Amino acid sequence: MQVRPLGDRVLVKLVQEQERTQSGIYIPDTAKDKPQTGLVVAVGDSEDIKVKEGQKVLFAKFAGTEIKIGNEDHLILSSDDILAMVED
Repeated sequence: MQVRPLGDRVLVKLVQEQERTQSGIYIPDTAKDKPQTGLVVAVGDSEDIKVKEGQKVLFAKFAGTEIKIGNEDHLILSSDDILAMVED
């Protein structure tokens, strides 16, 4: 299945947080926060979008609509919900 967002929307693949602490303790799924970073997979056709495919972004905590494509979690959100670009 291929998804192409419309307008000022962005499709983001969620990036999972580390599964254990620096000291080696595993964090159960129930204690993890919802991820706030993701990789841009596709962008809509609006000229106002400032991110491009392949960029890592930080977005608002409860933004967007979660969808599952294959076995991976994705998020469709408005470009206004993207707070920053993450550079490694």
